[in-house]
This record gives sequence, structure tokens and C-alpha cells, in this order.
Amino acid sequence: MARQKITVVGAGNVGATAAQRIVEKQLADVVLVDIVEGFAKGKALDMMQSAATEGFDTKIIGSETYEETNDSDVIIVTAGIARKPGMSRDDLLATNAKIVTSVVEQTVERSPNAVYVIVSNPLDAMTFLAWKKSGLPAERVVGMAGVLDSSRYACFIAEEAKCSIKDVRAMVLGGHGDSMVPVPEYSTVNGIPIEQLLSKETIEKINERTKHGGAEIVKYLKTGSAYYAPSASAVAMAEAILLDSNRLVPACAYVNGEYGLNDVYCGVPVILNKNGVEKIIEIELRDESNDALHKSANDVRELCDKILTAV
Repeated sequence: MARQKITVVGAGNVGATAAQRIVEKQLADVVLVDIVEGFAKGKALDMMQSAATEGFDTKIIGSETYEETNDSDVIIVTAGIARKPGMSRDDLLATNAKIVTSVVEQTVERSPNAVYVIVSNPLDAMTFLAWKKSGLPAERVVGMAGVLDSSRYACFIAEEAKCSIKDVRAMVLGGHGDSMVPVPEYSTVNGIPIEQLLSKETIEKINERTKHGGAEIVKYLKTGSAYYAPSASAVAMAEAILLDSNRLVPACAYVNGEYGLNDVYCGVPVILNKNGVEKIIEIELRDESNDALHKSANDVRELCDKILTAV
């Protein structure tokens, strides 16, 4: 039986690290695509030369074109310019909109049954754009942010609670930006709500740190943005799709009626499997969290309105 296939578009730090994680986990064969001549080919060859040491049989090839991507099961889109210090995710809008449009137009005909996982920023708007340009059912175009933001939240919770991060389950909803919504009432340590373990002030502090988690890394790196955690999050979603595992994760999904929101891509809890978003899970939110989710979704909608005029 042939192995499944993932195309990763963009061989920069996020894309290349995602490709490395995929082949080392032996999830699928990988096609790594980048428009810079030789860039993806060089990285793919380097990874293949680690196979004997790391012990994986999966294959990865690099390409400047899309011919090798035919019949991919999952397409992870990381292409685009990265944030620099002082830039917001919104500043990337026009440039990355053109890039994502080009990627989708060149992959969707070659892999009409693929599920798309969008990583390019501003993430929610790029996921909306990819859906519009692909013509695919909305459940087969999903954004990565909820998994990443929740992983960052979990990191900070474990740090403050002085507990094993293995026991932390964190939930962040809303858009992947400064108005994202950490949800402490659904964040636990081995089932214990964090509000029983941490003070209100501490929770507020880590909520704010989570909202600016990416910017904190950009500030330190100065010439780039985060890629270890984003790549891990994208691969976790691809794994749930390929293995048809029905993972319940927060992800950027098309919401139309759920949570009182309409016609917008936004971070909500979903069941993720081979169909992409199998189902959106509606949970009962406190008024404060619900109001914040609506504000975040409105921020995303404003970006989506802009994006349709940018391409």
C-alpha cells in the first residue's frame, strides 16, 4: 500500500521544520516546495541524508514547481514573509495574500481531495482566502493557530503552576492575533481547573503573555519569527487528518451559526479527521469569554473584507 503524501509549501524555517518532523515521525512522504531555486531541493536532500541515522523510511523531495505535488492527502501552506520586530500580523496582509492565492491555485487542481492546513499569517484571513480561492468545502480548509496558541498557553500554565506540562490541557479560541481568547475555565492540570491552582492575577498575566507569545519570540530573534512550535502544531493537525483520529483541538475553522457567529473563519474547538473539520464543538462560555470571542471574530472579519480587495 502506497504511503500517504503531504505537500509542504514554503521551505523556510516553519516549512522545513514541519517537513523534518513529518518524515521523522514516518507519517507520510513529503514534497517540499519553494520558489527559490534549489532551496527546497537542498533542504530535502539534507533531510534524506539523515534517514539512516534517524531511522526513517519515508521520503522527501524538494521542488521549485508543483508537478510533484499531485494527489497529496494534506497540503500545509507556510509560504509568505515572516514578521519582523514592530510588525503586526496584519502588516503582512497584502503580500501574503498574493502568495497564498498563487499556492492554492497551483495545488488545488493537482490534489482535489486534499485537506489544507494554513499556517501563513495573518492566519485567519489567509485561511478564509485559501477557502475562497480553492472552491473546496469549508471543512477541508483549516487554519493552524488554535493548536499553537493553546500550546503556548499550556507552556505558561505549567511554568506558573510548577507542574509537568504533560498534565496541562489548555484552550485558546478566537483569531490568531492580539484579540485571541485564552479560556481559563476550560484549561486544566490533570483535570483540575487552573483557577483552582493559580491566582486571578497570575492567570491574567499568562493570558496576556499568550496573546503576545509570537511577538515575544520575534523581539528576541530580531530577524525572524517562531518556527519550532508552529511547525509542531501544523504537523499535529496533519497527523490527526492522516490517521483519521477524531482529535478534539482548537483550530481556525469556518463558523456559520455556531457561537452566534456567521460567515467567518475563527478559532473554535473542532473534531479533526480525514475529512478535515468533521464537526465544530459548541461549548458553554462565560459571558466574558463569549464577548471576547465575538470581538476577536469581528477583528478577523475586518481583515477578511480587506483581503478580498488585496488580490
